[in-house]
Amino acid sequence: MNYFSFALSAALLFALPLFSVAQNATIDAESSTVEWAAGKIVGGDHNGTIGINKGSLVLEDDRIKSGSVALDMTSMANTDLSPEYGAKLMGHLKSPDFFDVAAHPMATLVINEGSTFKKNKATVKANATIKGITKPLEFEVTRKGSAYEATIEIDRSQFDVRYGSNSFFDNLGDQAIRDIFVMTVHLEVK
Repeated sequence: MNYFSFALSAALLFALPLFSVAQNATIDAESSTVEWAAGKIVGGDHNGTIGINKGSLVLEDDRIKSGSVALDMTSMANTDLSPEYGAKLMGHLKSPDFFDVAAHPMATLVINEGSTFKKNKATVKANATIKGITKPLEFEVTRKGSAYEATIEIDRSQFDVRYGSNSFFDNLGDQAIRDIFVMTVHLEVK
């Protein structure tokens, strides 16, 4: 190897880290999970699942650069009640009183940017769209191998989900339902 070839090889070797290559990762909807938890201010908590329709992440420079997840609101299910009472609850949650699933069968989360992972944790800024209303969110993501996990708190009152909300109605007492619901997300990518 002559000096010129050696110098060119060395220059390319040191220059490669300066160039970043984005990796497009598809979310495996079958292996991924979205769980929800919500309830009254005084007792009556419930939880369940929501199916993922599709999604992808763009990974670059040890961070989530962008991405999107579409949730199939028609698949929303209850997991803590008997089938009879779970069906009644889901009928109400899917109605215009809550998420109006017939008119808005999809909810989306669009990731705008993410910080660099440090000790497998990063902060993500995203926009959530529920019932056709889009609002910004910020939350922490934990990387576990090829999976990404997050616990996301969402204020339903920002998305015009009014039923039983102290933000819209007075004197609800112990019938008031918390505005904040929690989604626990586990995304497997391929």
